Amino acid sequence: MALLSLLVSKPSLKTSLLSLTSHLIPIIPSSPLSSHCTTSTFPLPSQSPPVPKKLPFNISAHAKTWQDPYHWMRNAKDPDFVDYLNQENSYAQAFMADTQNLQKILLEEMKNRLPAQISTPPERWGHWLYYQYIPEGKEYPVLCRRLETEESGLLKTLLNYAKGHFGTEQVLLDWNQIAEQYGYVHVGTCRVSPDHNFLAYTLDITGNEQFLLQVKDLSNGYIVSRSQVDGVVSLAWAQDSTILFYTVSDENQRPYRVLFTKLGSDEIDDVPVFTESNSSFCVDITSTKDGKFITVYVIDATNPLDGLQRVRERVSGVRYFLEHHYGVFYILTNAPLSESEDLSDGNYYLAQCQVEDIQSSDWQNIILPSEDMSFQDMDIFNGHLVLFVNKKSFPALCSVNLPIKFNSVKQLEIENLDPWFFPLPSNQCNIVPGSNHDFMNPVYRVVLSSPVMPGVIVDYNMSERIFSIVQQEKVRDISGDCGSCSLDFELDTSEHRDPLNNKEKNNLNIELQRWKDFSGAYCCKTKEVISYDGVRVPLTILYSQKAWQRGQAPGLLEGYGAYGEVLDKSWCSDRLSLLDRGWVLAFADVRGGGGHSLWHKHGSGLNKCNSIHDFISCGDYLVSEGYVHKDRLGAIGFSAGGLLVGAAINMNPNLFRAAILKVPFLDACNTLLDPSLPLTLLDYEEFGNPQIQSQFESILSYSPYDNIPCDACLPSMLVTASFHDSRVGVWEAAKWVARTRDIACSHCSRSVILKTNMTGGHFGEGGCYSQCEETAYDYAFLMKTMGNSFHHSFSHLADDWSIQKFLYFEGEKHENSC
Repeated sequence: MALLSLLVSKPSLKTSLLSLTSHLIPIIPSSPLSSHCTTSTFPLPSQSPPVPKKLPFNISAHAKTWQDPYHWMRNAKDPDFVDYLNQENSYAQAFMADTQNLQKILLEEMKNRLPAQISTPPERWGHWLYYQYIPEGKEYPVLCRRLETEESGLLKTLLNYAKGHFGTEQVLLDWNQIAEQYGYVHVGTCRVSPDHNFLAYTLDITGNEQFLLQVKDLSNGYIVSRSQVDGVVSLAWAQDSTILFYTVSDENQRPYRVLFTKLGSDEIDDVPVFTESNSSFCVDITSTKDGKFITVYVIDATNPLDGLQRVRERVSGVRYFLEHHYGVFYILTNAPLSESEDLSDGNYYLAQCQVEDIQSSDWQNIILPSEDMSFQDMDIFNGHLVLFVNKKSFPALCSVNLPIKFNSVKQLEIENLDPWFFPLPSNQCNIVPGSNHDFMNPVYRVVLSSPVMPGVIVDYNMSERIFSIVQQEKVRDISGDCGSCSLDFELDTSEHRDPLNNKEKNNLNIELQRWKDFSGAYCCKTKEVISYDGVRVPLTILYSQKAWQRGQAPGLLEGYGAYGEVLDKSWCSDRLSLLDRGWVLAFADVRGGGGHSLWHKHGSGLNKCNSIHDFISCGDYLVSEGYVHKDRLGAIGFSAGGLLVGAAINMNPNLFRAAILKVPFLDACNTLLDPSLPLTLLDYEEFGNPQIQSQFESILSYSPYDNIPCDACLPSMLVTASFHDSRVGVWEAAKWVARTRDIACSHCSRSVILKTNMTGGHFGEGGCYSQCEETAYDYAFLMKTMGNSFHHSFSHLADDWSIQKFLYFEGEKHENSC
């Protein structure tokens, strides 16, 4: 979702909330020392890796007891632990010392692809135009607005934007000023008040995600006194723009309470509205698109002090997402349609009811997806309903005209409503909604991107059923001889054109629209890999048409496989530094990730091992089909994806030559056994509850920290951590590295390095240039440990969509822990 959506609109409805035979104690497999260790092809530092102390500590569960000599690292304030992290940072620096020149080359490549200034097209809300840009030489975005006084419409606004002259700019929030003042900045949530006079936002200046609420008076630029509250998560304004609702988290970072504050009030304390006492649930709050209602239960935003109205009794696994359109609620839900139906399929449908009937036991009017389609999310506008769908296993969008008239029929399928499916590029692409904050606007903005298509901002006019390309990144000189890189391709309209639309003249614009991609230089294909149990797993493979060599190429396999999140495969120009050197980049959409609810269900809880086997199968496929050399495959995983990669390495240590684990969740069993840690109780739904014996056995069977193979030659590994990380404790990476060096091959484990950011949090520093530095470091590690040439350089420039994407996503940095 666009950053601007955080500032002036609501979050996406559904994203706002968010086997092996197991055994009690893992039997650590033993393997003889390999005749040649993986570290034999590159130099190691003369100094030895740090050796942390061991302290006896017993852990017991379900009548079983085992030792954890590194449990003491859980106390991050222990001076010995801080000293150990600093020693590991010194060792990592020594290990990477011979890559300094390579890092500089890679960094220059990445920075040269960045334009001097990035800005987003203006989006109108009322009489204002909101937009963002990153100033030249700066790391972070600036949120601005201009007053639109012209009556010529959005077309002239965009033309003026392109020419660089429209209105007087007002800076609302400058991330750079905050970063310069505190050394760190992470803006979590932003909301502009309905009258456009106030900006409410949450701010983290330490990296621990304890967000401080601040409200800025936009008429004078000052922070409203008494508005600052710690531990705030989500925000929603009442219609009068003086009452602000917000949620706060408990000591375990669980959003659990809703309060409101009244600007200008003399009251000392804010007023609690709702408290969730069940520690297995968290609370989110948002407003409907038209601003008429606030949903936590349901609050009338016009009369916000009238109390709460519950939608339905809570049922485990059932969810409701509400929108409002002129007296009618549209509810996206997976509630069973009959008493005989269960929740096993997890499919969502749309229900419709009058506002006064929201608590009715029977919502009569139902809208169902077709057989080859599932509903994922929705948005609503004056006269239009937008549906995010999964159609034939591919993401799609469609709009339906409102109001929907059922007449005597109680159930309708989506095809009965004359839907307009938004035209999309013929290749599979990533779809991200823009801010779309104006309820009265018939135009829906999205950002489209793919591994070979730089991001393009598209406006879909739902009234006229036409679309226009607002902006696409211009990419220059991708590689030395990519003359075909700027090749346009025709839009495939055969599937998406609305057959009932008689505005053929207007639809001529569909044939005239072109999307710029780079499939002439880079090949992107999706294969179905057969996993261990016969399930087909999507694998996206990306490589250079010129530089890739079959059977000889190095490769990097990425996976995540948790929380139902779809793996990000959008355009990123940083990848060109690997692709142009002949690397293969692959993305494994393993079970546990997104796509549809069953895909997530079949890779979580007791089924978590499925995702690990899927990842291994994808790695085997890359080698067996000749995409990657058998000794040159690497893996990378972020956060929960680190668990995926770590477990896969334990199960098949010979598959990967190198791996990067970024702020990884590795000590799964011990962490989940401690309910006092942040977010642990909420993670029971994802990974299982170890208080239940069967789930304990399952977790222990794959927990990376508990299954490191004895004496095995493991891949070279770069493991990163952040000292103030409140999602994955800094000790998880430290314990993993210490135990790997203790248990695995003593020579190979010298190429396992731990790099800890001593000032940041789970998401790192976040600035555009610091991200380039981090990526250059990661790539240099891979090239060193995989035997890639240190001296290959390209001097080319390219505008970088990843920074445009940074503008859109900087404030949305989170995992769906709730």
